[in-house]
Amino acid sequence: MINAEQIISSSIVQALQELRANKLRTFLSLLGITIGIFCIIAVLTALDSARNMIQKNVEKLGSDVLYIERWPWPGMEDGEYKWWEYWRRPSLTNKEAMAVNAQLQNVAITTLSLSAGRYPVKCENQELSGIKFYCINTDFDKVQNIDIAKGRFLTASELDGGNKSVILGSEVASGLFANGIDPIGKSVTMMSRKFIVVGVMKKVGSNMSDFDFDNGVVFPYNAVAEIIDVKSLEYSPRLIVKALNVNSVNDVKDEVRGIIRRIHRLKPDQADDFVVNQLNGISKLLDGMFANIKVGGWVIGGFSLLVGAFGIANIMFVTVKERTKIIGLKKALGARRLSILLEFLLESIVLCLIGGLIGIFLVLIISMIVSHALDMAIVLTLKNFLIGVFVSIFVGIVSGFIPARSASKLDPVVAIRTN
Repeated sequence: MINAEQIISSSIVQALQELRANKLRTFLSLLGITIGIFCIIAVLTALDSARNMIQKNVEKLGSDVLYIERWPWPGMEDGEYKWWEYWRRPSLTNKEAMAVNAQLQNVAITTLSLSAGRYPVKCENQELSGIKFYCINTDFDKVQNIDIAKGRFLTASELDGGNKSVILGSEVASGLFANGIDPIGKSVTMMSRKFIVVGVMKKVGSNMSDFDFDNGVVFPYNAVAEIIDVKSLEYSPRLIVKALNVNSVNDVKDEVRGIIRRIHRLKPDQADDFVVNQLNGISKLLDGMFANIKVGGWVIGGFSLLVGAFGIANIMFVTVKERTKIIGLKKALGARRLSILLEFLLESIVLCLIGGLIGIFLVLIISMIVSHALDMAIVLTLKNFLIGVFVSIFVGIVSGFIPARSASKLDPVVAIRTN
């Protein structure tokens, strides 16, 4: 009977001896395996981490939230992006928001917001340019989950009455009020008007809904409506509708479309003069992109693995030639063909595993560095680790089978006489 434990231990020892005896040759052969596994696992790890981050964003912002506005999000429309048509669409107003809120029972929240350009914000001698203005209505914080670091959020009376109160983003607050100055109660100048700071938002970064609160300010929609013409083509108010639950979101979407079409007096044969955006649509779009990137990673890694497989096969052919006499002696003493084949096949697998594990280790190190540097959760999952291991084993089997088979078929007498 074949002693499997002895064959495995012998193969590992032989593989390590091959590494020590022919360092450069083995290193160059393993390099292809290492690069191939690194490319594949690095791409899979990056895509899985990005997908998890997107999924968390969708869950945080709500897959049951509809964003009705003039402009479709990139990739949400089939064919050409007809900006010249989108630009001429009418702006959404409180009229649509009130109609949706009054006529639909499956709606939990309806609110209106306006993201207004990039403007300067002043406070005494300090001025910041390129600040995004977010003009909001009641219940906006229930959709976007705004966290306050200092002070408070805008009250319903401030929002409805259009009070000159403002909440600063974390970067805006630190830029205007340095040296630990408390901004609460201070006045800032925006659009040639004085606003009183009532709160500072926590640092959160930008999200999938194109809100970058860190570098923006939040204040009442009705306040900006007194300063600028919100119906102008220069601005694009956004109606945000949150369904009572995820299951009813498609029904709510159809009903909202019907209500707005009636308000805009659109005929049955006329196309919508607005668009209903959803975060799920972005997720599906990105899934398609991720699939293409994944294929690219496998192709690039596959070429490297192919080169590495030829290198390992070459090593194994040389190894068989160097050990021809030993193979002959083993067969003369009763070793079976299967045991010889398994011995060399396992040695090939061990060599590929060493190269693959080095590639996986590099992915682990780089993911830890990137996670720390960019404050992103990039994690090498067990699934991707096992993929790397199994691919390495498969390459080891493919590249080592023919040399192992040729070794097992050697005639013992001829092998012993070989110089």
